Amino acid sequence: MSDLVFLSAHQLAQMIRDRIVSAVEVTEAYLAQIAKHNAKLNAICTLDEDNARARAKLADEALARGENWGALHGVPITIKDIFETAGLRTTAGYIPLKDYIPQQDATVVARLRAAGAIILGKTNMAELAGDFQSTNSLFPQVNNPWNVNYTAGGSSGGSAAAVAGGLSSLDISNDIAGSVRQPAHFCGVYGLKPTDRRISTAGAIPEVPGMPYCLRQMITVGCFARSLKDIQICFSLIAGADLRRPDVPPISLDTPSGKSLKDLKIAWIDEWVEVPVNSEIRSAMQVIAQKLSQEGACVERWLLKDFDLSTVWNLYGRIAAYINNYAQPKDRYNIRRSFELLFRTATQGDKKLRELGNFSRFLPELLNPSLRGYFETLTERDRFIAQMDSALESWDVWLTPVAATPAFTHRPAWSAIDIEGKPYPHGIANGAYTIPFNLSGHPAVVIPIGQTQNSLPIGLQIVGKRWREMELLAIAEELNKVVGNFQHPSGY
Repeated sequence: MSDLVFLSAHQLAQMIRDRIVSAVEVTEAYLAQIAKHNAKLNAICTLDEDNARARAKLADEALARGENWGALHGVPITIKDIFETAGLRTTAGYIPLKDYIPQQDATVVARLRAAGAIILGKTNMAELAGDFQSTNSLFPQVNNPWNVNYTAGGSSGGSAAAVAGGLSSLDISNDIAGSVRQPAHFCGVYGLKPTDRRISTAGAIPEVPGMPYCLRQMITVGCFARSLKDIQICFSLIAGADLRRPDVPPISLDTPSGKSLKDLKIAWIDEWVEVPVNSEIRSAMQVIAQKLSQEGACVERWLLKDFDLSTVWNLYGRIAAYINNYAQPKDRYNIRRSFELLFRTATQGDKKLRELGNFSRFLPELLNPSLRGYFETLTERDRFIAQMDSALESWDVWLTPVAATPAFTHRPAWSAIDIEGKPYPHGIANGAYTIPFNLSGHPAVVIPIGQTQNSLPIGLQIVGKRWREMELLAIAEELNKVVGNFQHPSGY
């Protein structure tokens, strides 16, 4: 039953509950898919085959007794290797953690286990989540299932590739600069970045064990799936207050308004002035706006008043420099690696765009951080959030590109990317359309909307109001009926 691996997680859960198929059968189907395809994708870096089989057997026995563990009873999933999993190796792609076996699950992992999910293994990623590709010094690079000569994105490339290739029904990930959204776009799957601090990050690296809790802003926990309903279920399970993270507010999930497409007021933009996008992505955005308008939605081209990407990028970079100064380990290997990446961003790509995205300008914050400077950046961020909140009040959602390009061919970390003859700095090409919403904290979901002439996926970023994820997902579902669809790559 190879078709099992491309059914949605909620369909599998229902079939298992109805005894149409057993958890053991579903788990074996995924393990067979992994055995067949993972060697060319490198999406899963640590497979927990024996425990997955044992857990599936227990799931079936529990159902036979009339027990239901929850919404994902018996459904196989994977976990990005950045989240601690009790008794299962967790490395974050970082050499000093190559043998690290956590004693406790990350909060989100524990919540998914409690809902009945079966963890197949851990998905491969960028080293310490520090690149828009998924390469590290422990495992082979992750390849895109649509074309293995192309990257699956980063830092959660293994997550997106596993879901797209039918190696997992859904995957849990994190996002501080686009780590969910860009791989979802590159691999043609659905991905959610929730509101800042909506979901606990307890048990997540790159704050390696023993480091202080520094990543308190801009980082979120999200998920990948092959349907928006799966995203909604997963989000509902992992969101909410956590005793391990007192800064996660006890805010209940919102209730969707139930608006139909014809009731929606939709803003859209096909590119920032400073960072033009690939022509096929721009054309796809324009087609989307036209289709939605024809279906009766109010669709208007719009950009936040006084939006200046340079200002946004500078503020994000300063905050990131402050928090990473203490969150990242300072061993010789990591320092050398960090300076190599900074050198590439400062020397590769179009000069004007390089000046816009040059992270080396934040060396003062890295080398000589001050408490006053840190608080000043947080105050500036508060103002930006308030500005964004006010501007988005008039709209139900805002549609934007996810990145300036579709998936690109493998290359050294942070190397420049060619966009129709113009070399773009790596960070700008991949983060210009995602980073503003990490800075503002607004939720965003990516849905697949088509493919390029080279059969590479194109995703659409849908941005919603803070703390209104359920409304955002409901609106995304309305849009998805018109413009979205998941297709799995041929050969899988």
